[in-house]
Amino acid sequence: MADITFITGSTLGSAEYVAEELAALLEQEEISSEILHGPALDDLPVTGTWLLITSTHGAGEVPDNLLPFFEQLKEQQPDLSAVRYGAIGLGNHEYDLFCGAIRSIDQLLQSLGATRIGDRLEIDVLQHDVPEDPASEWLADWKSLI
Repeated sequence: MADITFITGSTLGSAEYVAEELAALLEQEEISSEILHGPALDDLPVTGTWLLITSTHGAGEVPDNLLPFFEQLKEQQPDLSAVRYGAIGLGNHEYDLFCGAIRSIDQLLQSLGATRIGDRLEIDVLQHDVPEDPASEWLADWKSLI
């Protein structure tokens, strides 16, 4: 089993690129990871450490590839008290619901008993052409908390 399970949601692939960059950085520290793009709830351990990275689609919505996972969490209401997680959102501040997807997922995970590690990172893609850069800086602090 991986030390960290990445869960990504993306429309154009930005969240996946961020996950790949962060996984490579963790590998240098001998921290293993697995990246799951839009997994089903049944594909995940309900223990351990998750790192969710998602863009926001439309008007603050979860991207299509992560929507089934989000809906399964809401419907099945699993006990996630053995899950610790990090949260990174990608968005555009010009929209009213900036980073709405990660905010919704974050709230849902906490309501199911999961514990967020550190602060949620919200990356404005209009201010960061390469979202991997602020995510890498955030990871340096976050990994010391796991």
